[in-house]
Amino acid sequence: MADHTNSGHNEMNSDISNSSVASKEIGQEESNKNENRIESDPIATNDAEKQPNGQIRSTGGPPPPPDGGYGWVCVTCCAFINANTWGLNSSYGVFLAHYLANNLFPGAGRLEYAFVGGLSIGAAMLISPVATLTTRLFGTRTTLFIGIFLETGSFIGASFASQIWQLFLSQGICFGLGMGFLFVGSAGIPPQWFSTKRSLANGVSAAGSGVGGLVYSLAAGAIIKQLGLAWAFRILGIIACAFNSVCALLIRDRNKIIGSSQKMFESSLFKRPEYLLLNGYGFFSMLAYVVLIFSLANYANAIGLNAQQASVVSAVLNLGQALGRPPIGYFSDTIGRINMAAMMTFFSAFCVLFIWIFTKTYGVLIFYSIIGGTVAGTFWATIAPTAAEVVGLKNVPSALNLEWLVIALPTICSEPIALEIVKGTGGYLGAQLFTGFMYLAATICLIFLRGWKIGELNETARLKGLAAEDIDAVTSDGDQEDAAKAGRRSMVTNCWKWRKV
Repeated sequence: MADHTNSGHNEMNSDISNSSVASKEIGQEESNKNENRIESDPIATNDAEKQPNGQIRSTGGPPPPPDGGYGWVCVTCCAFINANTWGLNSSYGVFLAHYLANNLFPGAGRLEYAFVGGLSIGAAMLISPVATLTTRLFGTRTTLFIGIFLETGSFIGASFASQIWQLFLSQGICFGLGMGFLFVGSAGIPPQWFSTKRSLANGVSAAGSGVGGLVYSLAAGAIIKQLGLAWAFRILGIIACAFNSVCALLIRDRNKIIGSSQKMFESSLFKRPEYLLLNGYGFFSMLAYVVLIFSLANYANAIGLNAQQASVVSAVLNLGQALGRPPIGYFSDTIGRINMAAMMTFFSAFCVLFIWIFTKTYGVLIFYSIIGGTVAGTFWATIAPTAAEVVGLKNVPSALNLEWLVIALPTICSEPIALEIVKGTGGYLGAQLFTGFMYLAATICLIFLRGWKIGELNETARLKGLAAEDIDAVTSDGDQEDAAKAGRRSMVTNCWKWRKV
């Protein structure tokens, strides 16, 4: 956080509202009179010193985030984008149940249908380097509109599919590519606008996928029943296109202001053990999460519920996600982001192992869907702010870019693994145990990650001559190498200590 030593710039910054954070060159005439040039957003003007050539050189880091203002507009836009990408994708559980109950595509079985859903998420993750590159070269808005074009085209194309390979290409790969451009283009924006409210903003943004999943699951089930599969694709695709287009026009990033790293492959991050633990958290979480969102509707059919009840179960699961993610974000800022992620991921494992396994009736399944749904997608509500603590705010885009590549494999393979377990055992118990244990593995990764963070903060306090309790983990960016090394050495001994991290 920059120290504003130039009083003139302090006065200017104090008079600028948060909503002026749009990247424009202002004050050019004023600069010319003083033979200076300021080529940045006004809020990005830090402490500076006059050079012999008459120009202003910044001597500090990026300015603090506005922690509000237009940032809430961006958060709302990201929530709607999540609703019309991940939320729309969550309705695949309804499509999957419909496919399995009706022989619509000759020669297709459980495994093929499972791969359609897995391909959509996997393609979204694998395209992340390209989406990052287009963001760097052409800007966020262009990246978002590429995604809108691909996503809309995928659903229109799927409406004409008559063979399973056509469904692979449309609802699977093409939809996933569109979702990837939209997600990668928007995912890193909320953390750029907030500091103390960073996790809350990310939780509100992530809640959009739950709301979208709720609406689209109910809508998909109703439209398929009334108008058929083809018109369900067309109507849902057009609705998503309209919402995403408006959001793409309103959203703003702060990439230039904070000097955001937009590298396709920042491979040096893989040399950091704490970042590998973050990857492990994502990898194991996705092995569990994808099974849950895609299998619950089919599980409802397996215990004797009808198609309408199955779609309601899927919708209620998404309602749980919508209700759970903002509180996860809010309390993350209060008790620590890694702490909250670890506790909620563990609770997710508990819900699977001690509620879902014993669920055999519609009422109990609804109860599990709402309770388990609140914590099922903890990863999505916590990954961006947690990544900021691990690698530093400016490296978040690059860190997330690699994270999406890491979780591509589990998102593609998770549901096929689960359905093969169901086929091999004749029941869902094996798939349920697999889901619960994957959540437990993700929790273990977070426990060791918090041990690293505690050690890193202790070393930061020592280097600054402060007491450990005076270092706020929530506003600390994990990008100081000496402190990071100290955290690695004490990772195991510190992981069981309580600290706000």
